[in-house]
Amino acid sequence: MTNTSEIGAQKKVTVIGAGAIGLSWTALFLANGLSVTINDPRPDIEKTASEGLDQISATLKALGYEITDLKGDLSFEADLEAAVKDADIIQENAPESIEFKQGLYEKLEGFIKPSALVLSSSSSIPATVFSQKMKNAERVLIGHPFNPPHLIPLVEIVPGERTSKEAVAEAIKFYELIGKSPILIEKEMSGFVANRLQAAIMQESVFLVKEGVVSMENLDKIVSSSIGLRWAAAGPFKTFTLGGGPGGLPHFMTHLGPTLERIWAVLGTAKFDESTTALLTEQVNGCYGKIPYEDLEKERDAQQLAILKAFDK
Repeated sequence: MTNTSEIGAQKKVTVIGAGAIGLSWTALFLANGLSVTINDPRPDIEKTASEGLDQISATLKALGYEITDLKGDLSFEADLEAAVKDADIIQENAPESIEFKQGLYEKLEGFIKPSALVLSSSSSIPATVFSQKMKNAERVLIGHPFNPPHLIPLVEIVPGERTSKEAVAEAIKFYELIGKSPILIEKEMSGFVANRLQAAIMQESVFLVKEGVVSMENLDKIVSSSIGLRWAAAGPFKTFTLGGGPGGLPHFMTHLGPTLERIWAVLGTAKFDESTTALLTEQVNGCYGKIPYEDLEKERDAQQLAILKAFDK
């Protein structure tokens, strides 16, 4: 929750692509008093966005935002040039396609004002790659959220090879002022950090379910009642530092490191091949598939809110 005067001149935001991520960003920007323009080619975008914002409003209120007219400073502009020409901040949420993003950023360079900060929600493609066709990419970088952006604090800040230090500092300040927890990622790598960690855990999860070691539903219960709780309070390195007792991480590596290495050696691999997809589909239909999507979403958000409040985040 912030006052737009703290953000200075950066009050006009254009959100490119208003799918789940873009709409969540839109809600958060509006809740923080920013003027938002949505650029999305879908013919029903105004109706879809309005309905989505209505659903998100309850979570924003639970986070402490005072919302009287969330959509008061929202506008729509299908023409890309018109949508971005006056924007101070651009949050891009286009499809994860190198070719598409490169074409988009090549166009953006001809439309935006020099002072605009261009942030991408890209979950795997580095800024250096998608800004390749731009002549000047000093103010282009990754501002990757964890879904949903209006609820989960993390934003990964990943500069490209040509991103200026000033743009990085501005991006960090901007996200901080709207209540996010921006973390600077110091080296570009596909998937950045959070998604790489998530992918590694998901691969082993799929492997264990496919091998019949545990059911999908029970695996989720194991995670949420053990490492999920643990990591909400302390990440892997802090956890194992504590696991080493008074000797800390050096003691852990000496005495328990070999055990961990033996487990590393037998970790599985997984692919979404036909048989795996069929198995996962069967199991998900037998548990989560029985519950309406909206109910699953509300349950997740309520539990996430409780965790955030417990840790005062």
